[in-house]
Amino acid sequence: MNNAAQESLKTIKIFYFTSAMKKVYTYIKQYYEELDKRILITVSLLTAMLVFINYYWGLDAAIRQNNVFTIKLVCWYGVFLLAFSLPYLITRIYKPAAYFHTAGFLSLLFIAPLFFAIKISLSFKFNFANDPNQNYYWNQVVYWPLLLLIITIFLFLTWYFYDEKKTFYGFTGKHMDWKPYLLMLLMMVPLVAVASLQEDFQLVYPKLDIVTAGINGERPGLWQKILFELSYGTDFISIELFFRGFLILAFVKWAGKDAILPMACFYCVIHFGKPLGECISSYFGAILLGIIVYNTRSVLGGLLVHLGIAWLMELGGYIGNAF
Repeated sequence: MNNAAQESLKTIKIFYFTSAMKKVYTYIKQYYEELDKRILITVSLLTAMLVFINYYWGLDAAIRQNNVFTIKLVCWYGVFLLAFSLPYLITRIYKPAAYFHTAGFLSLLFIAPLFFAIKISLSFKFNFANDPNQNYYWNQVVYWPLLLLIITIFLFLTWYFYDEKKTFYGFTGKHMDWKPYLLMLLMMVPLVAVASLQEDFQLVYPKLDIVTAGINGERPGLWQKILFELSYGTDFISIELFFRGFLILAFVKWAGKDAILPMACFYCVIHFGKPLGECISSYFGAILLGIIVYNTRSVLGGLLVHLGIAWLMELGGYIGNAF
């Protein structure tokens, strides 16, 4: 390929990426212009207060250390219900919200936090092998896909009774433009690289460290690491399906764009226990992905970004700990 052709191809690629990002920028700009700033400020302050309470008093640690399923379930349900319902109540204070008189909306408002409280409270322990290291490894590998199956069943039943005529909560690639998502993922590389140098990040990532205790007294092989990472990735399918699919696309028929901020506050709360910077950034990331899903009606692009970032953080944690 000659120089002129290479330059032409480069120009075309830049044009496509630029036009794609312009579309995303238009979505964000339109959302911000139409959003009541009082709602944005108040919900953001509520989210900040919840983050402060957790990291100052160790709320998530207190809940997680309890091994009784029902107690964990009740505690997490209370936290998630507050994080999800209060933003809707704040919205109701500043503007009319007729959907508060709708049985379907009210039922899902209370059901949605319960679904995720069950997911986060469940624990499994299967006896796959006599060797404790092998048993621990295989329990970790099975854990996330099993949770994906459970949350998918919950959401499928909800979809069947509430939204059967629509696509299953954004699982469609029709008319999808993948370029903005690839560019967003590329932009995250230097941020993850910087974060991987921080001590609190290295204490959490890579999740792969869960299996480095060894299998039969040896470090896990390549296929075992890959299997673990694939299993870990299924957790992000359930998260995107629940937060961007269910909490946006199931509620949009009642709340419209007002469904985005409650989802973002709820999403931030599930990051309690992660590094503080990750928890805070999750709120803004959720708003961005929520805006895109609202406009595209698809969760697949967000899933690409979320999975990509998760595996980048795994890689960053692995390299950061190595050095």
